[in-house]
Amino acid sequence: MFASIETVIPSLEQEGFFINDPWDVVDAFEKKVAAYAGSKYAISLDNCTNAMFLCLKYLNYTGKVVIPKNTYMSVPVTIINAGCYVAFKDIEWSGIYRLDPTPIYDGATRFRKGMYVQGSYHCLSFHKKKILGMGKGGMILTNDKAAYDWFRIVRYEGRHIGVPYAEDTFDMIGWNMYMPPEQAAYGITLLNKLPSYNEDCGSSEVYHDLSKFEIFQKGLVQ
Repeated sequence: MFASIETVIPSLEQEGFFINDPWDVVDAFEKKVAAYAGSKYAISLDNCTNAMFLCLKYLNYTGKVVIPKNTYMSVPVTIINAGCYVAFKDIEWSGIYRLDPTPIYDGATRFRKGMYVQGSYHCLSFHKKKILGMGKGGMILTNDKAAYDWFRIVRYEGRHIGVPYAEDTFDMIGWNMYMPPEQAAYGITLLNKLPSYNEDCGSSEVYHDLSKFEIFQKGLVQ
């Protein structure tokens, strides 16, 4: 789902945002989510799975990652794709859990005011079945300025947002994981209507026990 960028510009300008090009709408959406969540920074992406992938890459982590055995299947998939190993554990959770021992949190099924886990790389999901149901999207919340700067570049193939391609210089290998401005505009329209508190929309009670599936044995450790 997308929204017209023009429809959100008047309200953003009333809030004090300066909108000069479509990417300013993405930046405004990130700042609004960070303020709502309680983090210093927010980096928008195309989904929560890629948010967790980039966090593992930023930390250069390649060891064992302990996660609940009852969770969405993309979590062990992205852990394995990032070069790590999965250890499933019987953990009860609601809304959010840690990718232990890292400071990464899968917060795909929680979205409420002040939700940010301080000191973490806190990943969000904006799937149509989630609380902020934009259709598809994700975000990383962090207080780490160095991480924020790195995420902003690598999510956009190594390019620098706001710099014309003909003038850009490249010093990082990135991925195609950015959120389009139209998607951010739709996110803003939904966020403006959202209450401060929202019930979690997922828990260990609603997902498969992934430890039973043979496909995950390749990247599995006990």
